[in-house]
Amino acid sequence: MSKPVLSGVLGAALVAAALAPSAPATASATAPAPASAPAAVAASPDISVTNVKAHLDQLQSIATSNGGNRYTGRPGYRASADWVKSKLDAAGYTTSLQSFSTSAGTSYNVIAEWPHGDANHVVMTGAHLDSVSSGPGINDNGTGSAGVLETALAFAASGQTPRNRVRFGFWGAEELGLVGSKFYVNNLPAAERDKIELYLNFDMIGSPNPGYFVYNDNPAGNGARDELTSFFTSKSVQTEYIDVQGRSDHAAFRALGLPTAGTFSGAEGIKSSTQAGKWGGTAGQAFDPCYHRSCDTISNLNLTSLDRHSDAIGHMVWTYAQKDFGGTTPPTGNLLLNPGFESGAVNWTGTTGVITNSASKPARTGSYKAWLQGNGRSSTENIGQSVAIPAAATAASLSFWIRIDTAETTGSTVYDTVKVQVVDGATTTTLGTLSNLNKSTSYVQKTFSVTQYKGKTVTVRFVGQEDSSLQTSFVIDDVSLATS
Repeated sequence: MSKPVLSGVLGAALVAAALAPSAPATASATAPAPASAPAAVAASPDISVTNVKAHLDQLQSIATSNGGNRYTGRPGYRASADWVKSKLDAAGYTTSLQSFSTSAGTSYNVIAEWPHGDANHVVMTGAHLDSVSSGPGINDNGTGSAGVLETALAFAASGQTPRNRVRFGFWGAEELGLVGSKFYVNNLPAAERDKIELYLNFDMIGSPNPGYFVYNDNPAGNGARDELTSFFTSKSVQTEYIDVQGRSDHAAFRALGLPTAGTFSGAEGIKSSTQAGKWGGTAGQAFDPCYHRSCDTISNLNLTSLDRHSDAIGHMVWTYAQKDFGGTTPPTGNLLLNPGFESGAVNWTGTTGVITNSASKPARTGSYKAWLQGNGRSSTENIGQSVAIPAAATAASLSFWIRIDTAETTGSTVYDTVKVQVVDGATTTTLGTLSNLNKSTSYVQKTFSVTQYKGKTVTVRFVGQEDSSLQTSFVIDDVSLATS
């Protein structure tokens, strides 16, 4: 697992309140299946922890024979990738070794697809295969890789015919900043990205002082978050939600609007007394004291955690291999949070004080609105919100209501403006510009197409700019980004 980009410890400090037991998500076993597909989901498998441990023994052996690590650009990583590929080849998968360049040298993704099931509906499961340079990386992330590998081998041996195409990814250079998974998704044609119904990620599942965390980054996720929670609940294991954000490979998929989910047993975060009470282990110590250290060896494992998390991988692959996705329907509601500003500045970033319930300018609905400029002096103000536009959308549009009050009297000169922008990585595009010339004391709706950004996470932004003389107020309310 990668180090956090921002300060903060991933673990207890980022964990949400413990989940109450929830009803199991609706399984495809209860839905009518087409004649060409199985009528029900096969029972969840018991993924052999003995076999998973044997895979970890092999990864330890590879590291020991190659300078003590399996770091990107070094022989231990290539040997790991070749060994995983050989196992999948022998099981009947269609495999590829995808190479890419990194700051540490050439790295590789291992991609394996079971050549059966509907190729228009893909369920993908993955884990990063590389270690840090300081050690063999057995928990981080040999455990996730070994659990995913054994699940893939068990699936091939099960003899079932999946409804959907099942694909597995073993990522290189995760420890350098998710380089492998980003390379993979960014080089997939848009039409192929749209076929991925779900990506499941497993990064560190055998921590020696373990927790049972379920990703909460993408709670819609085709019900996968709740399916994972229900599985653990059925095994009398309590879980906690955690927002892993950009620390593991699901982030590359999530950034393109694809559903994601996963599990995690903890890294450098400290286990609380409450967590120790429900999970066992030692309060006041890290979930993995050997995180990113040379002691992350085959001795740095909790086999109970490894067994439970591996069974969760199997459950999810078995369940979603047979899930009836039907036609992929993107959400049609508003993708923006707090679109009418009634929760104040929640979910929005930018200039302090712009979002206000001041009675000087009325909101279109409710009490709050975004009031840009109106200062009567040279200044710039902005507000914005990050939003993921689903890859499956056929169209996407940004709309908002605006009233423009101005003291400018010259009828043909632009003095003050508000720009409607989309920020896509390092690129900022201005969709349109309104000015004092568009003055209106009643709200007017404006709409811009943002279809070109489907499959991406972008920031919608409003930037007001005022000159040094007379004021112009740009008051915005009821913003919407909707897809069809």
